[in-house]
Amino acid sequence: MDRRQFLKQVALWSAGISMTVPRFRILKPAAAERPVSVVSIGTDRDYERLVARTLEPLGGIRAFVAPGAKVVIKPNIGWDRTPEQGANTHPLVVKCLARLCLDAGAQRVMVFDRTCNEERRCYTRSGILPVLEAMGERKVRCDFIDSRKFVPVEIERGRSLNRWEFYQDALDADCYINVPVAKHHGLAGLTLGLKNTMGVIGGNRGRIHQDIGQKLADLATVIQPSLTVIDATRMLMKNGPQGGNLDDVKVADTVLASADPVAADAFASTLFGLRPDDLASTIAAFRMGLGEMDLDRVKVVRS
Repeated sequence: MDRRQFLKQVALWSAGISMTVPRFRILKPAAAERPVSVVSIGTDRDYERLVARTLEPLGGIRAFVAPGAKVVIKPNIGWDRTPEQGANTHPLVVKCLARLCLDAGAQRVMVFDRTCNEERRCYTRSGILPVLEAMGERKVRCDFIDSRKFVPVEIERGRSLNRWEFYQDALDADCYINVPVAKHHGLAGLTLGLKNTMGVIGGNRGRIHQDIGQKLADLATVIQPSLTVIDATRMLMKNGPQGGNLDDVKVADTVLASADPVAADAFASTLFGLRPDDLASTIAAFRMGLGEMDLDRVKVVRS
């Protein structure tokens, strides 16, 4: 099945025309077919300049966003925390990506997350909703999750999950940009790109916490970002994922980006003094052929 057929199934199910649950399957590419993974990393106190410069070694935003594209930017907005507390993606990182997408000719830019705390407080206190509204761009929308828009999907390649609900706007996007904040997580070890997918799934997310590494990899066979941008401007080093104590935050003024979601997580783990194989989700996603975790096989560009 290709993506077009899958999206047709999603549309028919959402319209009530078909009772068949959409089934998603990807083919695992042969090793010889996979391009060399590139991770770009940059440091700068000017976050908007930092994001644009970090994308340049990857071909810039136009390598991912085509004119007329429907773009989803998926940050972490899960917690009732300020930008200084490092629990959510920094609003200026999100703003810069939205501006770059518009400059590339995006038809629409959607920003959303299924929050853990009360959604209005999360969207506002994170700074993300105010900074996007201040742009005054009608093509940029930062809406709350609509529970009616979750679609059940059969995960054909799932090893621990065979079926789950996914947010339709995330499935429909021409370009899905995953923008997690880099932080400690009490259960998963770290929350990075693969973990950020939990913000676009429905159902009882507590079930994901059992065998979490494999389940996150299974979800990643459905939600495949065109680009992963990991916000390490303020890194929550302990007491994550919610945090709250500024003493737990390391100001690193760093962003990294990659078209390979596994390589992005693998390299980001080293920012915490860990190895890629310290995270079960990275190992599981690599074993499923979703990206590269061996950093000796990853080209790292410092911009």
